[in-house]
Amino acid sequence: MEASRKTKISRQGLKNTFKLFRYLAPFKKEYLVGMFFLLGSSLANLAFPKLLGDLVNAGNAGVLAESINRIAVILGVLLLIQATFSYFRIVLFVNVTEKALALLRRDTYNHLIKLPIRFFENHRVGELNSRISSDVALLQETLTTTLAEFVRQVVIIIGGITLLAVTSIKLTLFMLAILPGVMIAARLFGKYIRKFSKQVQQEVADSNTVVEETLQGIQSVKAYTNEWFEMQRYFKKTETIARIGMKSGKYRGAFSSFIIFGMFGAIIAVIWRGSVLMAQGEMIAGDLFSFVIYSVFVGGTIGGLASVFANIQKFIGATEALFELFNETEEALEEVKAIPDEQILKGEISFRQVSFAYPNRPNEMVLKDLNFSISSNQQVAIVGASGAGKSTLASLLLQLHQPVSGQVLFDDRPGNLLPLSVIRHQIALVPQDIFLFGGTIRENIAYGKTDASDEEIYQAAKKANALEFIERFDEKFETLVGERGTQLSGGQRQRIAIARAVLKNPKILILDEATSSLDAESERLVQDALDKLMQGRTSIVIAHRLATVRKADRILVFANGQIVESGNHQELIQLERGVYKNLSELQFVG
Repeated sequence: MEASRKTKISRQGLKNTFKLFRYLAPFKKEYLVGMFFLLGSSLANLAFPKLLGDLVNAGNAGVLAESINRIAVILGVLLLIQATFSYFRIVLFVNVTEKALALLRRDTYNHLIKLPIRFFENHRVGELNSRISSDVALLQETLTTTLAEFVRQVVIIIGGITLLAVTSIKLTLFMLAILPGVMIAARLFGKYIRKFSKQVQQEVADSNTVVEETLQGIQSVKAYTNEWFEMQRYFKKTETIARIGMKSGKYRGAFSSFIIFGMFGAIIAVIWRGSVLMAQGEMIAGDLFSFVIYSVFVGGTIGGLASVFANIQKFIGATEALFELFNETEEALEEVKAIPDEQILKGEISFRQVSFAYPNRPNEMVLKDLNFSISSNQQVAIVGASGAGKSTLASLLLQLHQPVSGQVLFDDRPGNLLPLSVIRHQIALVPQDIFLFGGTIRENIAYGKTDASDEEIYQAAKKANALEFIERFDEKFETLVGERGTQLSGGQRQRIAIARAVLKNPKILILDEATSSLDAESERLVQDALDKLMQGRTSIVIAHRLATVRKADRILVFANGQIVESGNHQELIQLERGVYKNLSELQFVG
């Protein structure tokens, strides 16, 4: 993502940056106070070289006690003021930034989670996570540090050059002719050298990958007698690292020589020119001392502007990338607390002339002119070969996708006329690939009804045949399932998903290959739990294995996105040259 991020400041990028500042608006008083402390700290910084020069002048003039002590006290007070201002500036900027970015993170996540499924089909999870983590972290650094540093540098450059000009306009013009250029060149040179360091790091990472892959696959390496091949591969990587390192060493040496000759030479030149002016009576020692310090301040700050400006460009690019998310249209979702009586589903489903193609494959129709109806509390099985369009049916029922043409009706009402959240609230899906969150068994079951009581969770687990393994664990319902449920077997994960569906108590149940990839004992327990779950509700069983659908009230046979046969098991098995009969013979006879 870094590679593709825009680094040039565009008009849209600036617009998005101003949008970002609306998150700072609720805390503008704190931010303005922080800006006051920043300006005060920067101006105090500018006063130090002048006072130090006055201290030298007082010493040269032989005024020992009164003037020197007074200037020393002023310097001490100024140092205390600057330290205090710096503390409050940092605290205020951090407080404002954290509160503003908390609002931004909340809005970004809330918007992201409301986006339709087609958005997530076209974006990687890592990319989206980067928007919330890396991009917001970059905004945090910029709002807390970079913008403050930019203001500080502008104050120092303008104030420093003004004070230099007041001290000696001739020496100021001389300094500006040489020192800033040297500082900028040093910054660019350093950036070029860092490029070699990154190359070395990348090559070292690649060489470590060779070692890791080789050792992990050591059995294959030895089986194919490729030890010498792997040794040569690793040696080539180490040679590349050495070559880049030696080249980097030459540039680092040149950079060190440049710093010694260029920067110190520039300062010597300023002092030389100042000494000439002193000899001509146009300057005094203290003023020259102040001038040299101001010159280093101004020259270093001008050189550092390039780095700050680059960070601001990244900040604007990150803002633009982040706000691109907000251009995506959300689903019409709403929080469901109670469903009005007129929106409670009976469980009747109708597909009328439904055709569908995925947005990224618009010319490939997955479903074609589907026409069928399912009665309330009926158990209907959807069977067919892989790629026939069975699972796409579940997406349309859940309104995750909308048909290209035709309508999906619930109780004779088009799905788009019912609130989306109300429809999904009354449908439960038990898929083949169960996703469990990394918390406890209790939390994962309660995901079906987040305000469920302990008794409701217990009863749901009992109906799902999950107590059999839950009560064997030391922590019972408080057992951690691990990331994505990796601490549990496939059959255990399926039963937790069934318990979650039991707790939701849906009117329409979709089982998408819910018992595939299980051993015989797990399949028996899961199927028994599913039989209990399907009682008293409309059930749609999507299956590839026909043994699980023999008891269905009706079986719809799909082929190439169309229904080619319909009936119960006994009716379909009687059809000569029927698709279902052929599938049945392949599975059972085979």
